Amino acid sequence: MADTLTPTRPATGRRPGNVRSRVITPYAMLAPGIVLFVLFMAAPIVYTVFLSFQKKQVIGLGLGSGGQTTAFAGLENYVGTLTDPEFGASVGRVLLYGVVLIPCMLGLALLFALLLDSRRTRAVTFSRVSIFLPYAVPAVISSLLWGFLYLPAVSPFYWVFDRLGWDVDSVLGSGTVLFAIANIALWGGVGFNMIVIYTSLRAVPSDVYEAARLDGASEVQIALRIKIPMVAPALVMTGLFSMVATLQVFAEPTTLRPLTNSLSTSWSPLMLVYRDAFTRDDIYSAAATSVVIALATFIVSFFFLRVVQKRAFGQED
Repeated sequence: MADTLTPTRPATGRRPGNVRSRVITPYAMLAPGIVLFVLFMAAPIVYTVFLSFQKKQVIGLGLGSGGQTTAFAGLENYVGTLTDPEFGASVGRVLLYGVVLIPCMLGLALLFALLLDSRRTRAVTFSRVSIFLPYAVPAVISSLLWGFLYLPAVSPFYWVFDRLGWDVDSVLGSGTVLFAIANIALWGGVGFNMIVIYTSLRAVPSDVYEAARLDGASEVQIALRIKIPMVAPALVMTGLFSMVATLQVFAEPTTLRPLTNSLSTSWSPLMLVYRDAFTRDDIYSAAATSVVIALATFIVSFFFLRVVQKRAFGQED
């Protein structure tokens, strides 16, 4: 009787090489991003914190290569920053700047998004691009453009005012320069926020609007009672971005400063950091101020999200 060949059952175990490749491959793909993050984000942050605890120490007359050295300063730089009147004044100006800018920017962005989402709106693509286009202009360029429009000697607006016999003060004066800076940020920031809110509106099913219209709701009622509550998460996100950008305002006042005497080198906290680091050559104090600004930004963002998360995202504590 011929021997019957018993079929061999294939091995179910995975090869060690395949298991190893499945473990290593994700980390290999993440490696470039991790390396870039460590080099350009984590390392500068750690180095800045390290510098904030250092200070210059003069030896003797401070002359020669060994006349100055670095020493551990403890919290001295942080105490100096928090007790600096210029830093407190710059924080106050930025807070007032945010109170003026953020509501106007989010309000206009929401209004434009609602208008673009309306069924009666025509030329939606052209309007959307036109509103978004100023965001593509760098802050320095937009500040230069508006700066020349603000100067009475070259501004076409002041030429018209002069022909009409109107005596209009320069908008770059000490009392109105904050609003001039806010206008530049408003012109450049509305488009980005509008796109975020408009994209959120387009994600809402049209059946919701049709049901509201069948119930007799007008377009204004639909906007107030349906559209705005449904885009609350987008409003929270744009509000958070606007707050962070406000606390870090730098390009606009720095670009306008040569055009007016109303802007000091410490008008905003970041301008104060730039002055200490590159004009006064005090990188240790500048590092401490940078850390304080970063911590303040994190704290403000954290508490802002804690306050609005339940209402906007439906999350419970």
